[in-house]
Amino acid sequence: MPTKRSKAGLVGVVVAVAVALAVVFWSGEGQEAAPPLPAPVSTAAAVQTSTQPGGPLGLLPAGPERAEQARLLAEQFQLADHTYCSYLASTRYPVSSRPIAEHPDQVYPNQLVTETTPMRGEGGRGGDPNVLLQTSQSRVFMVAGEAVAFSLRAVNAQGGTLPLVVTRAVSGGLTFGGARPAAQVSLAFSDDGSGADPVSGDSHYAAVLAPAQTSLAQFNGTIRTEVRYTVNGRAGVALFDVIYSPEVPALWAGAAREVIDDGSLSYVLKADVRQAGRYIVTGRVDDAKGKPFALATFNDVLRAGPNEIKLTVFGKLLHDKAPAMPLTLRDVDGYLLKENVDPDRALMPRLEGKVVTGKAHPLRSFSDAEYAGEERTRHLEEFSKDLTRARAALAALDPAQPPPASQCAASAVK
Repeated sequence: MPTKRSKAGLVGVVVAVAVALAVVFWSGEGQEAAPPLPAPVSTAAAVQTSTQPGGPLGLLPAGPERAEQARLLAEQFQLADHTYCSYLASTRYPVSSRPIAEHPDQVYPNQLVTETTPMRGEGGRGGDPNVLLQTSQSRVFMVAGEAVAFSLRAVNAQGGTLPLVVTRAVSGGLTFGGARPAAQVSLAFSDDGSGADPVSGDSHYAAVLAPAQTSLAQFNGTIRTEVRYTVNGRAGVALFDVIYSPEVPALWAGAAREVIDDGSLSYVLKADVRQAGRYIVTGRVDDAKGKPFALATFNDVLRAGPNEIKLTVFGKLLHDKAPAMPLTLRDVDGYLLKENVDPDRALMPRLEGKVVTGKAHPLRSFSDAEYAGEERTRHLEEFSKDLTRARAALAALDPAQPPPASQCAASAVK
């Protein structure tokens, strides 16, 4: 019979392997691949134990201990198989070309940002929980020359409009530490049907902030608008934040075009880059019926001067989802990424709405091959080795039993 030390060692090995696999599987989103698993102990060590100190190695005899060992090894195989299959499926397309369903917050980036919250007083205190404040703002990130519209109104729990009076509204840049305070700008919220207010006299107040036309024109960072109001004699406060970029690192230069490139569908956009550096550009792709289909991303270093930015819809993604053709690229936004500063980006002017609609290409025009990047290939090889070891451990424990099948990689695991 095995000693207590040998059995404890086996359980420790299996637990360590399971923890390592779990860490890999739940690694952070946005990375192409998780780091490879550390190599577990050898198969022989996982399935054999010492019959006595210094004695020969041998398999556990039949009994509860052997059944427990079989259970643990089966769990190890299942976890290794799940990790391999999940990674295989989630990386069949590159990170630069993904189904847009994976990023629901990115589908319509230029929609109004709306919120309904209980009425709040100064510092979050006071207010009236029976009064709900409905607010909206037209954007969060702003480029030089852009404007943002704010609105607010008060309703009761049944949705009925309550009389609201705006008493003061001021916008100012947020500064920290010993930074010099930014200038403040007064905003005029109105309910007269002009400007950002569509209907007069409905207790729905609105205002527009255009930093470039104010003393905030050169402020770089978060601009907070504080609105003080009253409802039924009670005072409340509403806050709106936007991130403003007064510098323009690059400008769009010319019309976009659609090309078939290396088995995928790409949209090529021209840009005049003023500041060299790493640029992140994102575009949304709809099918012929207007249904959101893909999110295409460019992430690379651009030199100063004329450049081409390529947004790609991967061929395998087109084959798997078979969207109605032709496709339309819309709502493109981009920025120069900055390191170790706040804010961490300088925005390019956004391209709102349709940018380009292509041709009705047949699916045979595109490749059906999975993404085969170096990092993906390397990680799949490591995960496959872990799966092979786990499978071999089970086979060594009971050679009479057929080897377990993988959910997705039976042909890849020897």
